[in-house]
Amino acid sequence: MHSIRKHGKSSLLGLAQTYRVPEGLTLSAIHEVLQGLNCPRSLAVWIIIRDDPAQLKQLGFDPAWYKDLSSCRDAYAATKLVSKASFLETGLDLKQVAFQKFSEMEDLCKQTNRRFRRLDLDPLFRGPNVWMYNTFVRKISSVLVGYSPEEFFGEANWGPGVTNQIKGCDATSTNKFQCETGITRDLHSLVSSSMTAAYPLWGAHLNEIGFPCFEVGNKVITVPKDAFTDRVIAVEPGLNLWFQKAIGSMIRKRLLIHGIDLNHQEVNQQLAKQASSTGKLATVDFSSASDTIARNLVNDCLPRHWLTLMDSCRSHFGFFEDKLVKWEKFSSMGNGFTFELESLIFYAAAFAACEYLKLDTSEISVYGDDVIIPSDAFETFSSFSEFLGFRVNKGKSYYGSGPFRESCGAHFYDGSDIKPVYFKKTARNILELYRQLNSIRRLAHRRNYFYGCDSSLKKAWLTLYNSVPKNLRIFGPESKGDGFIIENFDVSHPVRARNGVEGYHFSQLQEVAKTRRSEEVGLLLTRLRNRSEQEEGNNFPLRGQIRLCFVKHSLTQQWYNLGPWL
Repeated sequence: MHSIRKHGKSSLLGLAQTYRVPEGLTLSAIHEVLQGLNCPRSLAVWIIIRDDPAQLKQLGFDPAWYKDLSSCRDAYAATKLVSKASFLETGLDLKQVAFQKFSEMEDLCKQTNRRFRRLDLDPLFRGPNVWMYNTFVRKISSVLVGYSPEEFFGEANWGPGVTNQIKGCDATSTNKFQCETGITRDLHSLVSSSMTAAYPLWGAHLNEIGFPCFEVGNKVITVPKDAFTDRVIAVEPGLNLWFQKAIGSMIRKRLLIHGIDLNHQEVNQQLAKQASSTGKLATVDFSSASDTIARNLVNDCLPRHWLTLMDSCRSHFGFFEDKLVKWEKFSSMGNGFTFELESLIFYAAAFAACEYLKLDTSEISVYGDDVIIPSDAFETFSSFSEFLGFRVNKGKSYYGSGPFRESCGAHFYDGSDIKPVYFKKTARNILELYRQLNSIRRLAHRRNYFYGCDSSLKKAWLTLYNSVPKNLRIFGPESKGDGFIIENFDVSHPVRARNGVEGYHFSQLQEVAKTRRSEEVGLLLTRLRNRSEQEEGNNFPLRGQIRLCFVKHSLTQQWYNLGPWL
């Protein structure tokens, strides 16, 4: 705080904007973290990083290899530290690796489609699978109660991503309202007669700008994921995505009635913590779940009125490696209802497995492909899921008496939080450096069971901290993000709020979206659709375009102390 008063807001902001992290600093910090963990696995990880990073892909982890919390926690932290790193040189063609796996999942969907084309003749459709499948279909029907056209048109909205027509920083709701006309013929046949009645202002504008522009379907692209593969997504026609988001919202609301809350991950995380102590619940993960929702499975298990709606909104065809393909999958990552659809399918499958075994269904929890079920149902659920065309990821699924559980980003060993940190990329600017500093401090706090911070990681923390210019060593409370270095109250010296306001003021750097001015109908439609937006005037935020902002008087009512280095 003293440096802020001395140098002023504008000079500090200028320093933050121009500061660049020294080259190699992130790798030095990784080395120090691994040294601090001081276990055989951390040594192995460092040798692999130094000699052949591609071998990290083969580095497995099994909690059963370790006899106690301490050894498992340290090995897990070392294994995960650079597991998502995008800066390691592995020599792999990341795009080709991603496309190859995508093709494999299409082949798996093709096999599933053959099975469900003549399900009664399939040798796997016998005994328990028949009973569970009938229960599975009935459960989906009980969740997907009727809908009205008003709900369908009213729940539609833009997602944050790009479309076939609108790319990059232009992929904002304002520009989509203003320019987007892409739609498949199937969806156009469903909605064209109702667009103007449902959206009078937008419908009139669409007619003026040449709607419809018919598109064949989606286009498969890759985006960065880690050092071993890219992530595959399918970019949808804009109007298809608009209505896909409506279906996703409609499914989400109906799942909530049945106790599955897709708006929050806390239920899965708390159940994972309990399960790590009791062993009564299993945490289940799937491989490429969003790419293995086979077309004929959905055709067979969804109520007809829902199937007609969803089938009209999805892309039946798409471009993959510059070739037009008819998809074996029903939908993929990039479709606006894939997440909700896979959650529904896994919930119904888990319910069917528990019903078959006469187990308590109230302990089922689902968030996408993160599924929690009674441990006694794990084998039956896994077998039934594979019958439905999915692959259980045995490497990330845990059940029975083992003390480790992981779900929705929460990691526990016998009730203790052993969440690792991930160095995903090299820090380049001051905010990225703050985030790495804070991730190490939080890890040190967790390792000390939330009483003080483990001093074995202090050297790694100091490696980063000493590279922060003294004027940019601004401090803040743990609960308020990463726009500063998290620190204890007595080190931070915050300013007490005045005029009857309870709490303390602290300073922070924030990333805020760059804006563009508009006086067109697209901005008006955005304001009408999203009444909660805080933007003023005729400016709207650009996607992925940010600038630094210095906030001098942020307020906190509570200041959590991480304690000393011990």
